[in-house]
Amino acid sequence: MFGRRNSLSLWSRITAFIWPRGGWRRQGTYVAHRLKRLPGTPNRIAAGFASGVAVSFTPFIGFHFILAVGLAGLLRGNYIASAVGTAAGNPWTFPFIWIGTYKLGHWILGSAGGVTLPDDIGMSYMFDHPLEVLWPMAIGGGIVGTLAWFSAFFLIRTIVTRYQFQRRRRLLRKARRKRAKHSKLAAVASEAEHGV
Repeated sequence: MFGRRNSLSLWSRITAFIWPRGGWRRQGTYVAHRLKRLPGTPNRIAAGFASGVAVSFTPFIGFHFILAVGLAGLLRGNYIASAVGTAAGNPWTFPFIWIGTYKLGHWILGSAGGVTLPDDIGMSYMFDHPLEVLWPMAIGGGIVGTLAWFSAFFLIRTIVTRYQFQRRRRLLRKARRKRAKHSKLAAVASEAEHGV
């Protein structure tokens, strides 16, 4: 019922993932709007979203959704918000995340980590020596992810709290107007009934 009339080709899906048809700003606005309208308390929504953001800094691509939902479950966060939060890790941000978390993890481990990479590191080296790359990235990603969790939590909680407050106020005004209209109609009907 809600599917596309003509399904997209694989290339079209990949292109849309890297660069959305409406642009990143429109995509971000849509995601923010959907996030604010999720059911639940601001704390639960913020904890879920922050879990997704935090997990995006780990090197375990392919498991981000599972890890985000697991972390959101531990923190009593919203599962849908956690899936939305994983969008922080995308083709545009992953190179910066990977380089930054690797360098931070390598700096923390120092010589104790025993990690010295060649200057011309490539995919073959990463597959032949996974721990030399993943271990520093996991350490750095854990630290950056924790900081990102707190930043995202407080930001999203503020946004959702404000949105829910304004929405309740808007619905209350609408209900008052409706009540006033009904009471006016009832008064007019009563006058007409007594006047006859």
